Amino acid sequence: MPEQLLIIRNITHEGPGLLEGLLHKHGIATHIEDLSQRGTFPDPRQYRAVVVLGGPQSANDETPVMQLELRQIKRVLDEEIPYLGICLGMQMLIKAAGGTVIPCPEREIGFTESSGNPYQIELTAAGRADALFAELGSTLPVFQLHGETVQLPPSGTQLLASGSLCHNQVVKAGANAYGLQCHFELTRSMFSELLNIDSDLKRMNHTELLGQFDELNEEYNFVGRKLMENFLKIAGLL
Repeated sequence: MPEQLLIIRNITHEGPGLLEGLLHKHGIATHIEDLSQRGTFPDPRQYRAVVVLGGPQSANDETPVMQLELRQIKRVLDEEIPYLGICLGMQMLIKAAGGTVIPCPEREIGFTESSGNPYQIELTAAGRADALFAELGSTLPVFQLHGETVQLPPSGTQLLASGSLCHNQVVKAGANAYGLQCHFELTRSMFSELLNIDSDLKRMNHTELLGQFDELNEEYNFVGRKLMENFLKIAGLL
């Protein structure tokens, strides 16, 4: 059985973050492809598990790269290969599973809603029972950076966590494919870089955003690492 983890970057600056530290700590063999640097999406059957990260593209794009990505994620589902998709990676998962990707009723950007309330997700009964959230609470703080959301297909998926604005925040497709609309993987260095790259974040108060990150950092790190560790256990890599 393959023992290597495949990580797909859709854009160079959105990397594995907290997951990378766990992979080094546990000596897990990893292959990374950057689709924005003329990378390709290898046959997922050659890997123990697949992680697809975020990016500025849309799951509705009809470019050759995005169409290849969609086909390979459909293969992941067909073969029941453990999968974790973050942001765009979640949207691609739901599209591959037969759902749709649509504009958000309100773009979710940063740590707080336009009302000032913090972005949080609430686990559903299915989420509280799922191994992905083992040893975690039922309400979790999150960072958001997306303008699209998903509508789930009629069957084959479960909602594991919801949000107040964009409802479908964490989903499960089939036996072991997970999608996170929100971000749990950021490190401070990743976040600092993102502030100067992302067009939405560029227009926001960076001092305030970094302060919010630092205030949340201890809890955010614990939740992010535990969630990633739980996925690696589900995938049989730990």
